[in-house]
Amino acid sequence: MPDRPSARSLVSHCLLLALAWTLPGHAQTPAQAQPAVYAAAQAEQTPMLATLKNLVHIESGSRDYGGVSYIAQVAAERLKALGGEVQIIPATDVVRLEDTPEQVGPMVQAVFKGRGQSRIMMIAHMDTVYQRGDVDKQPFRIEGDRVYGLGVEDEKQGVALVLHSIAMLQKLGYDSFGEITVLFNSDEEISSPGSRRLISALARDQDAIFSFESGGLQGTLHLATSGIGAMFLDVQGKSSHAGAKPEAGVNALYELSHQLLQMRDLSQPENGLKLNWTIAQAGTTRNVIPPHAQAQADARALRAQDFQALQDAVQEKIKNRLLEGSKVTARFELRRPPMQASDAARRITAQAQTIYRDELGIPLHVNDVALGGGTDAAFAALNTRGGVVEGMGVCGYGAHDMYGEYILLDCIAPRLYLVARMVMALSEPATAR
Repeated sequence: MPDRPSARSLVSHCLLLALAWTLPGHAQTPAQAQPAVYAAAQAEQTPMLATLKNLVHIESGSRDYGGVSYIAQVAAERLKALGGEVQIIPATDVVRLEDTPEQVGPMVQAVFKGRGQSRIMMIAHMDTVYQRGDVDKQPFRIEGDRVYGLGVEDEKQGVALVLHSIAMLQKLGYDSFGEITVLFNSDEEISSPGSRRLISALARDQDAIFSFESGGLQGTLHLATSGIGAMFLDVQGKSSHAGAKPEAGVNALYELSHQLLQMRDLSQPENGLKLNWTIAQAGTTRNVIPPHAQAQADARALRAQDFQALQDAVQEKIKNRLLEGSKVTARFELRRPPMQASDAARRITAQAQTIYRDELGIPLHVNDVALGGGTDAAFAALNTRGGVVEGMGVCGYGAHDMYGEYILLDCIAPRLYLVARMVMALSEPATAR
């Protein structure tokens, strides 16, 4: 869910990044940065790029069961090599949605135990929206300050960033955290039908949950996301000959049109509630009165109760039918719940802003108003006592764009630094700056 910065703010941000971070081994440590962590972040950038290249070239579309199973195995092996207690978890507890495939890809869970008390969770997804063979159209490559590749921003950078943040902490000999739980899923792009319940369960007792979607070109952290739903409208009519006896039929297309028009005003943009009809089908043959029609709508809300109110409004609307003899039914499907900003999340991002500003000299933007997008962070936020922060990934742009998806090279080392320092800040709140 990338943010859209103004040209002026983007130029300023990139100049700050360029001033603060140059090529590994050639940057001067900012005066307030922790030198060992800063050096470790610089040193980890090149290995992370190698990991990212490998991940991008593993095709892992959400419906490609072989592809997502393979990338899960690769990720599990890397986590085991880092010393985690690792398991590959098949998707057996699946919430069946309209478009859920027969086989949903597995999850990878790893637990790293330290000697402290903090409990931190890191989530990222391994799947992409692309099809097998698409990688040839945009292979991994670096052009100037941009790193291109299918799925590089959404969200293989997140998987790589988690792996190398853990590696950084190990190389620094840092183990003052209590427990770090890593969860990679492979069904995020299809609304996480097989992983949503596990995400919620694991997040429940965490102090902080970091989700590694990209924060857009400015690297914005997000504390709120929109709920996403789908509304399905089904109309049953009666077929007849369109030329010889149209009056003997019940035109499902007419009824569907009537229903869609009378529901065009259910959105409340001022409250973040949106209902937009986006797909419709009716009829099969030109000279036959269509006996069946259906439509789908995209729904967005900032509060769970708004979805219920929307469902109630739709059910009331469909009672008003255009044609006698037509049958109209509606059903709602929750794709993702909304996530609202919590006080715990605000405290965590305040620490993150202090680290970026005081230690690196880089501003860090935080957004606590949902912009319309939804992510797995919302599942983590359902029942947790901790703060949930989205957008911890590397700055980037062009998610789902076959030819324009990229991350910013100069953002990698600062993000590695931030993740490591946030683990420290949460694990040693009395001493961390």
